[in-house]
Amino acid sequence: MSWDWKPYVPVHERRARAKRALKKRLGGRDAKPIERFAGRKIARTFWGEAWCQHLESFSDYSNRLPRGRTYARNGSIVDLQIDSGKVTAWVSGSELYEIEITIKGLSKTRWKTFKAQCGGQISTLLDLLQGKVSEAVIERITDRGEGLFPSPKEINLSCSCPDWATMCKHVAATLYGVGVRLDDSPELFFRLRGVDHQELIESAGMDSFEDSLPQDEDVLAEGDLAAIFGVDFSDLPKVRKKAAPKKKRKVRRKPVKRG
Repeated sequence: MSWDWKPYVPVHERRARAKRALKKRLGGRDAKPIERFAGRKIARTFWGEAWCQHLESFSDYSNRLPRGRTYARNGSIVDLQIDSGKVTAWVSGSELYEIEITIKGLSKTRWKTFKAQCGGQISTLLDLLQGKVSEAVIERITDRGEGLFPSPKEINLSCSCPDWATMCKHVAATLYGVGVRLDDSPELFFRLRGVDHQELIESAGMDSFEDSLPQDEDVLAEGDLAAIFGVDFSDLPKVRKKAAPKKKRKVRRKPVKRG
């Protein structure tokens, strides 16, 4: 009996082949790979870690995700793109495989509720993206039922490989790759969920400003403005109105008599 064994191809050679094949597939667009990294942690920042931990918290995912950790670590994800409601990737295996993950957008009701509960507790956009927020806000963000992260029923997985499993190792690697990408570009999380993270800061700013304004009067008096802005209007120099220019008198010329 003869066995049809395929010759072993080293990982670095497979990756080089994948990059050459990918160049043709992308049609001139620059690839965005997940580079090889060292260390036990897949992700290292709040948003990247929260993404990975959230997925691992579901039993169906936790049993299958480890299949992709090695692929994510050794640079097999040669391209990964995050857009509104979609993650697309190319992963190098025995061949180059295409992965598409679609994620349902965050519902308007959940986003509106989150803004109402947390908008006033987030100081700056930088604090939000760096995860430097209160424990109460973090708990609200990561809540499995009402938070910002998607549940498995909101995620649809697809890979071009022949593996019959819903989550093959290429898909699992891509899910981890999203966490790595969020380390560097956390704003992509909000694009993926179809919401504008700047609304959290804008709504907080408007609420705090409106709360400081008098509610009983439609027109602000000079004293109210002084209290709000800390300006004593009596100390300001008064602007003198320019006098209207004097009109030039027309000189009438006497007619010249001719003899």
